[in-house]
Amino acid sequence: MQPYLEKTYLQSVGRNNGTDIYQLAGGNFTNRYYIISNQGTRKLLASPEVIGYDSYIAMCGATSDTLGWLKQQNAVGSCADIMTILRGGLNYPLEECCFRNGIHVKNMDFISCERVIRNNQITGLDIRYTKLSAPKDVTLMIGDIIASGETLARCIRYIIAEFKRLGGSVRRLVFFTIGGTRAIELFEELTPEFRFHWPEFEGITCIFYEGIFSAYQDKGVTGISWPQIDFFWKDGVISPEFRSYVLADDDALFEKCIIYDGGARRYEIPDHYHEVTEYWENIRAAAPNFRFKDFLDEKLGYPTPISYDSWLELNHYRKLDKNAMNELYAQEKAFADKSQNLDIVEIADRRLGEFRDALKEYV
Repeated sequence: MQPYLEKTYLQSVGRNNGTDIYQLAGGNFTNRYYIISNQGTRKLLASPEVIGYDSYIAMCGATSDTLGWLKQQNAVGSCADIMTILRGGLNYPLEECCFRNGIHVKNMDFISCERVIRNNQITGLDIRYTKLSAPKDVTLMIGDIIASGETLARCIRYIIAEFKRLGGSVRRLVFFTIGGTRAIELFEELTPEFRFHWPEFEGITCIFYEGIFSAYQDKGVTGISWPQIDFFWKDGVISPEFRSYVLADDDALFEKCIIYDGGARRYEIPDHYHEVTEYWENIRAAAPNFRFKDFLDEKLGYPTPISYDSWLELNHYRKLDKNAMNELYAQEKAFADKSQNLDIVEIADRRLGEFRDALKEYV
């Protein structure tokens, strides 16, 4: 478990329309961290077949519902500026969802910061384009994927420097993310930097879709995972609804990554197709080199079997409804039990067939 997640727990704080809203409580945080769960984002993160404009639409319900709830809580006001980190950030429907909730968007700003990847490792970052206004006392709203956090850290520090240079100021930052545990550590580091320049800075509100995921630190049990890039459950905090949704499907847990490449599955669909099919082909080839039980435990996030009390603590669920957690634990135990004797080659062949059929018009 990440040190800054120790003793934390999920607390249900609201439901707006079809979106369940949880707050990460119990930590010594400067900022506020929420996990939201909605039918659209559950399907998006469990199914790499959701692509193109459908991947954008899948995020609208959760985003709009949460912005409406945040407005009720006075965590956002009646206006905001949207900063888009180009490519992945374009997936987030912030402008449309602000409009739905009567939040006036005064400025739309852009920054391009792309990862340089060699041999499955991030070797650098490149800011190539910016368009940035810098008003005073602004609520800045951003949506992006956070894995290693290096892209975000560079972008935020660039934004701070530009706002300072141009005479602007930031009142609060609202961040929507399909993101990993590094996001919390990074935002806790960045808040003092905001307050150094603007003591009136109110803090960061970070909203995670479906969970605070973890990025692989190595190539994993299979030997083919991408360190610092691929998301999975281990050492994260996952919404109960998403766990249940994934466990109701035979194969969703075993995908390469929660989101794959968010930009590719929206804008470069043939590249997304090749990444998914390459993963399952590589899994098939690597099957003789790992035990399926180890793969299952890695994906669930703990060695099976596990006691109910340990499961509650590990997943940060100890403050949630006991009846619902008993049902979820039973579902997860049943999934683990039935999966012990699965054949990963059969799963790979099935997923390859399903994915190729679903996306054959793109290749």
